[in-house]
Amino acid sequence: QVQLVESGGGSVQAGGSLRLSCAASGYTYTMDYTMGWFRQAPGKEREGVATIVNDGSTRYAESVKGRFTISKDNPKKTLYLQMNSLKPEDTAMYYCAAGRSSTREVNGMWTDFRYWGQGTQVIVSP
Repeated sequence: QVQLVESGGGSVQAGGSLRLSCAASGYTYTMDYTMGWFRQAPGKEREGVATIVNDGSTRYAESVKGRFTISKDNPKKTLYLQMNSLKPEDTAMYYCAAGRSSTREVNGMWTDFRYWGQGTQVIVSP
């Protein structure tokens, strides 16, 4: 069983930065899975933000390209999302996910993952 715990969310002014972390546990090879960050704003559907494959290949939503960077530290079993130049529209609950379970995509981002964290809130004020 895989457990994912996010941290690092908070409140920041537009233009600021945050780094989200996702600590994985429960399965030795969790970091070999495809992993990703998703977000859901109030009244909106969940959307993929960034994903990273075992070989290090990454995908980003168009809205965050050039501002967000996904990375992982395998020995520490931690996934990161560095968020720079934050905008009010980045305000959302951010979720970590692992283990892609289908090839379904929305706007070029995989959508279906087996394991999910509980989320960490990001609020960006104007």
